[in-house]
Amino acid sequence: MRRRMKSNLLAWVAAVSMTLAPISNANAFLLGGIVYDPTNHTQNLLTAARTLQMINNQIKQLANEAQMIAYQVKDLTQLPYTARAALQARLNEIDKLIKTANSIAYDVATVDAAFKNLFPEDYSTFSNAAMGAAARAHWEEASRALHDAMLMQSEIAETIRDDVVTLGELITESQAAIGDLQAAQAGNQLIALQTKQSMQTAELLAVQYRAEALERARRLQTEERARIHRLRFNGDGAAYTRL
Repeated sequence: MRRRMKSNLLAWVAAVSMTLAPISNANAFLLGGIVYDPTNHTQNLLTAARTLQMINNQIKQLANEAQMIAYQVKDLTQLPYTARAALQARLNEIDKLIKTANSIAYDVATVDAAFKNLFPEDYSTFSNAAMGAAARAHWEEASRALHDAMLMQSEIAETIRDDVVTLGELITESQAAIGDLQAAQAGNQLIALQTKQSMQTAELLAVQYRAEALERARRLQTEERARIHRLRFNGDGAAYTRL
């Protein structure tokens, strides 16, 4: 009995000795029979925090990339509206009007040949009747040119009203553009509208200057025929010489 009590006492002392024995790490200690190292625990926490931060950064990077892709999709989205067909149709109408003009055509070769035939430089060989017919032809040509100019003015005035509607639509589309491509396309169409109007103005000026040029040529021809008539009326002047 005494031997057994002695054995139990020795075992208890040994257990206490092991509990109170120093641990290799100065900062470590036993807690509930488990060795707890605060330094190692802190390092583990820092490692976990850094890992979590890296994951958050990767998530943010993926989100930014997704946003960039969304922006790129918007930038590459084409404008659903185009005024090209309408603008081209209006220019074609004006071009057709010029091609079907009643006065001299507008190509260089035709103008040169028609002008030389219609407005001769010398009327000395023309009879009075022939000069009368030439005067009539000049008047008709000048009248047709003025008529063509008025038609052109009317046509352009009508297209300007249509252009106002197109301009409003383009401005609306440009304001609602969702990306760079749509904004650029709307801007290009606005430039096309401006260019179309400039071309119309140039065509109108060409028709008006044509009418003015024909009227000026008609007056010059009238002056030349009048000179020939005076020469023929006066003759050699002998009938008017005083004795």
